[in-house]
Amino acid sequence: MRVPLSWLREYVDLPAGETGRDVAAKLVDAGLEVETVEQLGAGLKGPLVVGQVLTIEELEGFRKPIRFCTVDVGRANGTGEPQEIVCGARNFSVGDKVVVVLPGAVLPGDFAIASRKTYGKTSHGMICSGEELGMGDDGWGSPRTESGGGIIVLPPEHEVGTDAIELLQLVDEVLDIDITPDRGYCMSMRGVAREAATAYGLPLRDPALLDVPAPNSYGYLVKIDDPAGCDRFTARTVTGLDPEARSPIWLTRRLQKAGMRPISLAVDVTNYVMLELGQPLHAYDRSRLDGAIGVRRAEQGEKFTTLDGVKRTLDAEDLVITDNSGPIGLAGVMGGANTEIADSVTDPETGQVTGTTDVVIEAAHFDSVSISRTARRLKLSSEASKRFERGVDPQAAAAAAQRTVDLLVLLAGGTAEAGVTELTAPGAPRTIAMSADHPDRVAGMDYGRETVVRRLQEVGCDVYGQDELVVTVPSWRPDLAEPNDLAEEVIRLEGYGNLPSTLPQVPSGRGLTARQQLHRRVGRALAGAGYVEALSYPFLGEGVFDQLQLPADDAARRVVKLVNPISDEEPALRTTLLPGLLGALRRNDSRGSHDLALFETGSVFLAGERAGVAVRLPVDRRPTDEEIATLNAALPAQPRYAAVVLAGAREAAGWWGKGRPADWADAVQAARSLAVEAGAELVVRQGQYGPWHPGRCAELVVTLDGVETVIGHAGELHPRVVKAMGLPARTSAMELDLDRLAAAGGEAVRAPRISTFPVATQDVALIVDASVPAADVEAALREGAGELLESLRLFDVFTGEQVGEGKKSLAYALRFRAADRTLTAEESTAARDAAVALAAERAGAVLRGA
Repeated sequence: MRVPLSWLREYVDLPAGETGRDVAAKLVDAGLEVETVEQLGAGLKGPLVVGQVLTIEELEGFRKPIRFCTVDVGRANGTGEPQEIVCGARNFSVGDKVVVVLPGAVLPGDFAIASRKTYGKTSHGMICSGEELGMGDDGWGSPRTESGGGIIVLPPEHEVGTDAIELLQLVDEVLDIDITPDRGYCMSMRGVAREAATAYGLPLRDPALLDVPAPNSYGYLVKIDDPAGCDRFTARTVTGLDPEARSPIWLTRRLQKAGMRPISLAVDVTNYVMLELGQPLHAYDRSRLDGAIGVRRAEQGEKFTTLDGVKRTLDAEDLVITDNSGPIGLAGVMGGANTEIADSVTDPETGQVTGTTDVVIEAAHFDSVSISRTARRLKLSSEASKRFERGVDPQAAAAAAQRTVDLLVLLAGGTAEAGVTELTAPGAPRTIAMSADHPDRVAGMDYGRETVVRRLQEVGCDVYGQDELVVTVPSWRPDLAEPNDLAEEVIRLEGYGNLPSTLPQVPSGRGLTARQQLHRRVGRALAGAGYVEALSYPFLGEGVFDQLQLPADDAARRVVKLVNPISDEEPALRTTLLPGLLGALRRNDSRGSHDLALFETGSVFLAGERAGVAVRLPVDRRPTDEEIATLNAALPAQPRYAAVVLAGAREAAGWWGKGRPADWADAVQAARSLAVEAGAELVVRQGQYGPWHPGRCAELVVTLDGVETVIGHAGELHPRVVKAMGLPARTSAMELDLDRLAAAGGEAVRAPRISTFPVATQDVALIVDASVPAADVEAALREGAGELLESLRLFDVFTGEQVGEGKKSLAYALRFRAADRTLTAEESTAARDAAVALAAERAGAVLRGA
């Protein structure tokens, strides 16, 4: 909402010396978000005056049309003689009143004006366009041109020599305020003025306090078929409008400063009143209406052409304004092309001007949810819909209609018909019961009943009672629904900066939970291994599962969908971390970073049977364990996952030697490092799942309650997945369930016992069938070696003629150590032989060379 300071002063007597930044500071303290304060006319210096064109001489022989003009500027030039000016614009004629800047003046942008010779003539100043004065170019051209652009052509009533800086209101300050959804009343000058008056402790001249005639039976006929969607509809009629009447300068300038484009007098007036009072209005050409105006829900698939010329297909939830011909407006969003105000047209033969002369004014109140859904579904956001979806004061409709009628009568010479239509659904003001000390308890400081009552009255509430208050909420504050909302108003107006800063008392014995500690250890471990954390949004589109080649019945495809997603392309909550991580890897690779190792830990959301509906937890106390359990039961399961993705070089090449590309083994090692942090025994075996290459996919297994459980996968992604998602070749990834890994590891990670005695190393090379997993051989060696085995590492895999067809050689390094003595060669050899014997028994291993 753009708020010109000069317009704001019309409703609040701000101190004369207050600048826009001073007012902005006050409004920020009151809780409004003032983004910028724009200085209009900064650096502008006169003389800038009204002139009248006396003569125009067309100069020939130049590449573009040039005119040499003489302009009467009165005594502004000190001589009273006509001012000679060269101008290239063509949208003005002899006799027109224009804006002239004289030598010595400075225009916005530090553009100094001086006499200069050009096109063989000396130009003593400029005839100005709106753009040159920083006004914009809309609506300032001559009425003889369709574009309306170019040189400013003023109405003939302005006297020659008049100061144009004051006439055109060129110097002003405009506050640009970002209105949050709960403060819809501030999308009007009335609402911002109320906040300014409260902030300064000054009275407000409410522009909605107008004498409005009572409704009667001979107004324009209106029928409402859906009172839930439209609970108030006011209709007024003005006849005899002058089709040649144009918006006056003051109205046009206020619209421009507020960020709106002047169109025509009738439309400008409705926009002006909307900005002033916050009530959207619509004007219909009465000659184009066919019978009574109605309000109903659209028929499914019904067609309607809006003012922008687009034919739209409506939904049964949309509210429409109708007459006997069908829809004539999309309620609260945009009017129809078939009843729009007609532009004035001059007959070239007779000179007669025709256009809209009779209008019907609509000021209605529509359901905010319905308007919001329609605007979003049709992607048709308008100034009206922005206000309705945030909440419009229903009591302002009659005053807004009256204000529109008054302006049309004043500015267009119209006549207000006596008929007044006002349909209102039954309703009562909303009341909220609240203890007088509730704001004190919320803020943690003592305001007292007197302050609470005074602040609520400044908001517009009626307050009754002593210790227990009954508060009647004003019609323009639909966001005030419960005691905490009222407490927030008191705290806001008393000043957030006045709240004391007190640190909460932390009870002893509490710290990070085991889950939180593991989360931190995992992050440190992956960061230490060279991974960079990348946080992604927890939303995805279901098409990504096809890119990951997940089967149709895969559990990951059962997603939880959001009712109001941020993006229609990603309406579901993630069941896997890979889409977000792979998207981050793809973006970074496309921007020149090719050696990438990224990780993320976060929740995924698994759909399942949910018990009941989520309850609303209290904010005035800690929820009970039962309330939290009920809430959790209604929510989807949210386990914490960990994932990594890799591409490019894992080790860079240099003078120290050749580099090494990232591969599936790095992804598997990332899983092993997480198992170490969790204190869990992780089994890695060959697997096959969705996005991973079937020959380079590892299954990550832990034992839970005596049952082997797959908690994730690691390896190289399938080439088809790489192609579908635009990833670098040979991209690898790992993902596992961090909660299940923690459950397999026990409550605490135990530090290893360090022996002071030397280690004994024994290497063995075993020949097994190529189909035998290395994990099975390793498990047999560990069990057979016994308690003296400190570590076991596979350091070589060999296949070839030397070991035979269908065979492979697995070479292991076994480290033995005792805690209380130095092992003898006989003891370490015996342990090795026992390990080899069990491997031979279980996996058919044969000692190579035996």
